[in-house]
Amino acid sequence: DDIDRAYFAVFDGHGGVDAANYSATHLHVNVGLHEEIVQNPAEALKCSFQKTDEMFLFKAKREKLRSGTTGVSALIVGNKLHIAWLGDSQVMLVQQGKAVTLMEPHKPERE
Repeated sequence: DDIDRAYFAVFDGHGGVDAANYSATHLHVNVGLHEEIVQNPAEALKCSFQKTDEMFLFKAKREKLRSGTTGVSALIVGNKLHIAWLGDSQVMLVQQGKAVTLMEPHKPERE
């Protein structure tokens, strides 16, 4: 279609790099193939995080992998910014030299 899109993501592996590498390889594909990517990019991100997690859990069980990852992604669609994250990874937006809070990171003490 004629809509400009850009995707960025960072993954921070815990207990190894397997989960982070897997997520970096598969999350953007799941987002791009999600049926809601055009109408509801936020839902596409949310569902794709969950699908990627389920895919890695299957692989991890089969191959006895023990790593995990946090992750944060930004999807720019036209002039809209969609942020998705898991764990305590964070994203920062700086607008005219000032930090803009976009998210509250997941912390162990937070429900």
